[in-house]
Amino acid sequence: MKKVICIVEDEKDLNELVKRYLEKEGYEVRSYLTFDDAAKHTGDDDVHLWILDIMLDDKSGFDLIEEIRMKNEDVPVIFMSARDKEFDRIIGLEKGSDDYITKPFSPKELVLRVNNVIRRTYKDDNSRIAVDGYEIDENQRMVYDGENELELTTKEFDLLMLFVKNKGTAFLREQILEKVWDTNYFGSDRVVDDTLRRLRKKMPKLNIHTIYGFGYRLG
Repeated sequence: MKKVICIVEDEKDLNELVKRYLEKEGYEVRSYLTFDDAAKHTGDDDVHLWILDIMLDDKSGFDLIEEIRMKNEDVPVIFMSARDKEFDRIIGLEKGSDDYITKPFSPKELVLRVNNVIRRTYKDDNSRIAVDGYEIDENQRMVYDGENELELTTKEFDLLMLFVKNKGTAFLREQILEKVWDTNYFGSDRVVDDTLRRLRKKMPKLNIHTIYGFGYRLG
């Protein structure tokens, strides 16, 4: 299940840029351009992180974090601001923020800060699965070989998780097709072989066995 991040930023282009980068990272992103729009959702209990601009209309991110904290004391908050003032940082910390980033910033830097806060806050439910020398983060749909992140397509990852969650179970191609591509898929079952071939190329240490005349099995 994807982590949900809410962005509150009145600069539309920056809002959209940050949203795109976070979605590419695997997060579900909800963006708001005004204080009032965001304030309607401060009680949403499925939000994992808020990113707040300090300057919002005639109010501020400091006002908004107070509303968030009245309804959820634990959800992490990151402030963004064009003002690189120690005073703002101190106020942000006093009001319960988890990080502070100054504009202009690299979207990649913000993504790294978000990842760090998410990992730190949700470490218990963000544990990785170790398989054949790889680490899989199911929540973020990421696969790592050491420090390197592997780029898998949606179906490659879905196929990988089918094997990982059913290690030792042999699957017919037809079963894989039904579980990964669903019953409405009308193409050839060769798509299973093609996807598995790409997966093996990207993850050569993965111990998936071919059972000739039947199908495939992990381990």
